Amino acid sequence: MITALYSDSRVFFYPDLITPHFSDNFEIRPDATLVGGPQETQMLLGKIGDLQLPDAVIIDEAGFHQLWPDEPLKLGKTFEMNDCRATVVGIFRASLTFTTQPIIFTRFSKARLFAPQYRRSLTFVLAKCVAGESPEVVAERIQKQTRMKALTQDQFSWMTIFYYLEHTGIPMSFGTTVLLGFVVGCAIAGQTFYLFTIENLRQLGTLKAMGMRDSVLIRMVFIQALNVGIIGYCLGIGFATVVGVSMQTLRPILPFFLPWQVLAVTAVAVVLMVMLASLICIRRVVILEPAIVFQS
Repeated sequence: MITALYSDSRVFFYPDLITPHFSDNFEIRPDATLVGGPQETQMLLGKIGDLQLPDAVIIDEAGFHQLWPDEPLKLGKTFEMNDCRATVVGIFRASLTFTTQPIIFTRFSKARLFAPQYRRSLTFVLAKCVAGESPEVVAERIQKQTRMKALTQDQFSWMTIFYYLEHTGIPMSFGTTVLLGFVVGCAIAGQTFYLFTIENLRQLGTLKAMGMRDSVLIRMVFIQALNVGIIGYCLGIGFATVVGVSMQTLRPILPFFLPWQVLAVTAVAVVLMVMLASLICIRRVVILEPAIVFQS
């Protein structure tokens, strides 16, 4: 039997039927462990153990403000789901979701009353490995003994990500937006650098007349473009962070997440953008005649 408790070493497996017994070695006891609930550090009001009370639910902070706008966080609020009464016994702070829908935790037996009835109302089972056991080994053992799909926490996360990438229009819509932003950025930056070059043709001609090679002038253009890109990147990331944090503080239902991977990819895209844009100016610098200095 696997005792289900909240832990970072977790295994997800999927039962074929709703039954408390899957085999001689694995057993599910609904409502016994409150597995998968929010961590104690996430709780703002109430306790996880209060879910054992009648009609008890725990709701996330953003969901509370969505159901009861302009009201302070307070326990004891009641509402109905599927004609069943629910009482808020706890409020926690969760990572905001893409759909901005309220997140509610309750006992499994109560969840079957809240949710519409389907043939399979149990989506997956969350289990903890005993001390000294590897999640990968336990998942493989569960899959062999129960003929159910068993995944570790990382495998479960990647399976969810790949589902959205393969079966939804999110990658296409976001990818089109990013591509258009990249093309527009290249066009605007290229036009800006080109105008800068045109305005300074006499200075560049003077440098050429003094014997400066084309390679040095090209390097100057690239360095100026890189400086502009770094300044714009810092200002843009700083402004986006301030706006995102401020909006999340003022209205918690708006999700904001800025991992370092996004910063790194954005930095590479900005550098590539300014380098491509600076290529527009290079031809004008190369064909520049030093005699332009003496023109009126």
